[in-house]
Amino acid sequence: MFELTNLAELSRSHCVSLCAFLVPVNLTATCLTMGLAVLRRSKIRVWQSAGVAGIFAVVLLWHVYTWFEAGVVMIPTYVLLWLSSSCLMSNIGAVIYSYSRVNRLSVIKERLINSLMF
Repeated sequence: MFELTNLAELSRSHCVSLCAFLVPVNLTATCLTMGLAVLRRSKIRVWQSAGVAGIFAVVLLWHVYTWFEAGVVMIPTYVLLWLSSSCLMSNIGAVIYSYSRVNRLSVIKERLINSLMF
């Protein structure tokens, strides 16, 4: 049977390895998502990038939660919590930005066409 306690113990016992992998991957994937949104790539690519980056952010959040569950409350725990939360929010913001940009451009185009017709 699958138990989360075993997975939490694995997470805590390999903390240095997990953090050494998850911190740079979170930052890289989030920067890629924001770059795709700023460069006006398709919404599908922004969604895909945000999805992958979101998975890494949630894994880091869960890893931090296992330390809170064990009673470890230290500055690195809060820093990792802030990092994963801000990466998750940045990815959500990039997706919202890609949709708002499309809506904004369609409104401008519609107004331009309407002004030329009348």
